[in-house]
Amino acid sequence: MIIANLLAILIGLSLGVMGGGGSILTVPILVYVIGMDPKDSIALSLAIVGSTSLIGSFGHYKKGNINLRIASVFGPIAMGGTFIGAKLAKFMSGSTQMIIFAVIMLIASIFMFKGRKDNEDIQEVEKLNYPLVIIQGLFVGIVTGTVGVGGGFLIVPALVLMAGLRMKKAVGTSLLIISLNSFSGFLGYIDQVEVPWPFLLTFILFTGIGIAIGNKLVDYVSGQKLKKGFAVFLIIMGSFILYKNKDKFKSETSYYQINKQSIVKSISFKN
Repeated sequence: MIIANLLAILIGLSLGVMGGGGSILTVPILVYVIGMDPKDSIALSLAIVGSTSLIGSFGHYKKGNINLRIASVFGPIAMGGTFIGAKLAKFMSGSTQMIIFAVIMLIASIFMFKGRKDNEDIQEVEKLNYPLVIIQGLFVGIVTGTVGVGGGFLIVPALVLMAGLRMKKAVGTSLLIISLNSFSGFLGYIDQVEVPWPFLLTFILFTGIGIAIGNKLVDYVSGQKLKKGFAVFLIIMGSFILYKNKDKFKSETSYYQINKQSIVKSISFKN
């Protein structure tokens, strides 16, 4: 349990410094360290990351690092997508969700390796591209609800490119949006899992400690070096999850092919 609590602090640090990455750490920790069922882990990760992100957003708000106008537009759209994604997850097995999760981890590593320069002279856009906001918000939300990823690695670059936010402001705004996203997804899962409340509240406490530390470190830590190191971790962890689920993936693929052949034969017979 001590190891789990230390890892919970690490999750908070990730969210505090980078504005994302919390759920990408949380799900593997709950599945492979705590030994939880994948579907339960995805649901709990949403509650953990949602609570921790909300705690972290207060610190960023005090520093002026949250754009409430953009959060009020992007957030509700993403919340709707997250709730939809959580309901769609009913039709997926835990292994399928983990495979999708691993693929997203590998995609996230590409984002982090590329990096983003923080231009201090960048101007925030006065008028948002609402169709683009809706598309990005729904996409991030559905991904969040389906596999329990808070979407920080997608939200932060979206805020930088779409709204012209500087990196620190994008991180702070991302935390607020992640918290709204994650709570919406957790509500979508509440009828699918049995929540171990004592464990959940303890884990949230330690992630809260981590994000408080992360908020203090954000001004001193080299974001680019941290992101590249985290990207390496994502590649290793994503590959590990794919390896662990390779047999399940093969069996589900074979099941699909067999059923596809049966359907084709049935149609041919009728004709």
